[in-house]
Amino acid sequence: MNAFTWAWLGWLVAFGVLEAAALVRRRDETLSDHTRVWFRTRTRSGRIAFAVSWVGFAAWFLVHIL
Repeated sequence: MNAFTWAWLGWLVAFGVLEAAALVRRRDETLSDHTRVWFRTRTRSGRIAFAVSWVGFAAWFLVHIL
């Protein structure tokens, strides 16, 4: 495995640790919670912006991986 493989694995582990800590603390600190704040999903325009971004990313990622 090269350095980038280890870096990506480290990133995934760090993400898991952050998410686990947020879940244990039972506060609004998960990535989902922050995404809701960043996109202001309590508003109609925020929900639309998030939906368009998510669908666009998902379409790109599917093509990118396959």
